[in-house]
Amino acid sequence: MISAWSISNTDPVDPHLLRTFVTVAEHASFSAAATHLGYTQSAVSQHIAALEADLGTQLLHRRPVTPTPAGRRLLEHAAPILLRISTARADLQRLAATLPTTLIVAITPLSDVAKALAVVRRLHPGTDVHLTVCPRDAVVAGVADGSFSLGLVDGVAAPSDPLNLAVPLRTTALTHQPLAVALPNNHPLASRTGLSLHDLADARWIDAPDVAAPLTTLRAATDSDAFRCAFTYTGTDLHTLLTLIAAGHGLAVLPASVTTRGVATIPVTTPRLVHRTELLHGALPDAAAAALTAALT
Repeated sequence: MISAWSISNTDPVDPHLLRTFVTVAEHASFSAAATHLGYTQSAVSQHIAALEADLGTQLLHRRPVTPTPAGRRLLEHAAPILLRISTARADLQRLAATLPTTLIVAITPLSDVAKALAVVRRLHPGTDVHLTVCPRDAVVAGVADGSFSLGLVDGVAAPSDPLNLAVPLRTTALTHQPLAVALPNNHPLASRTGLSLHDLADARWIDAPDVAAPLTTLRAATDSDAFRCAFTYTGTDLHTLLTLIAAGHGLAVLPASVTTRGVATIPVTTPRLVHRTELLHGALPDAAAAALTAALT
């Protein structure tokens, strides 16, 4: 007996209907979703009705437009499904492509790709190289759907673990660095030779998930609900974050190699974590992308 869902068949959900559903949920509007997708509002309504009929349950409340409990559960599945479909399509397009004239490389704020790009420009002077800096999720999604040729992402992991990515991209580990707690030079702990994160759970922290170790990661690593967020920084500029730390707005965990005036970096002794950088790519049929991969590894 199925109490909440009555599945009418076992065929796969139509990805076009699924994409329409996600767009309506994101915009909280049938008309806005229709404009975004280039459909008529009637077509969007028909897509949602067909999906609800297929799954045997209501997915959206109509006034206001919000997901039902079943719709919220479907949204959890929809994003990785649609991203995986985009990844497969982009990978096949790369294999079938001729040599591109543009190489688009995306990196997270703490990734360093300057030397490798210099190699590519020297070996392939006719290739137009574009470099963009964006948050990790944007890099992963862009490489997956083919918007970016290659991506460099960084994050915190156990020494032997890869980064936890949501899509099945090809990855190559590039660097491992020790981590450090970044704090003002005049902080009482600035003279220490090492710090345990367990001892700092009640400190004031800056949550800068696109630059420093996210507080959610620190809580998971220490099995603690602490790590109080005193200040949230949603940008991607490392200099700005370091300025906030130097001014006493809070602490952050960064690669030990990061240094600047006014900020002390004290090695993290426990738990055992590293700052890891990985190269992301799909199929690499073009010479410029292959050269960049070789230069990085």
